[in-house]
Amino acid sequence: MLLTRASEYALLALDIIRNSEKPKGAEQLSNELSIPKSFLAKILQGLAKEGILESKKGAHGGFVLVKKSSEISIASIVIAAEGKTPAVFDCSQYSATCPNGIIGSCTISPFLVTFQSKVDTFLQKLTLEDIFN
Repeated sequence: MLLTRASEYALLALDIIRNSEKPKGAEQLSNELSIPKSFLAKILQGLAKEGILESKKGAHGGFVLVKKSSEISIASIVIAAEGKTPAVFDCSQYSATCPNGIIGSCTISPFLVTFQSKVDTFLQKLTLEDIFN
């Protein structure tokens, strides 16, 4: 599956963070978005690990964007939130779940590879700024 709630929550949190003049904490974001704090905190840490967010410590701490919205690809957000490269189909060159155990040799493999490549390119070119402006 391409996107799960983790990607959705990452995008929602990033929208709030990018519009905030001050760092936003996981608890504050969790309350604003009605998302479980522990799940959101894990997503935010993934975004920080990938260099999309920075975690500021202290009484006025929280998360801030490290880059401009125009420099953050949707692909990087999805990878950070999901913890893996997005795959359109379970049965593709990126997956070990091929039902026949022969990845790349079934009749639809060329289509799957082409489709996945187009989706990858689209997500790499699409930025956070593109979807919120």
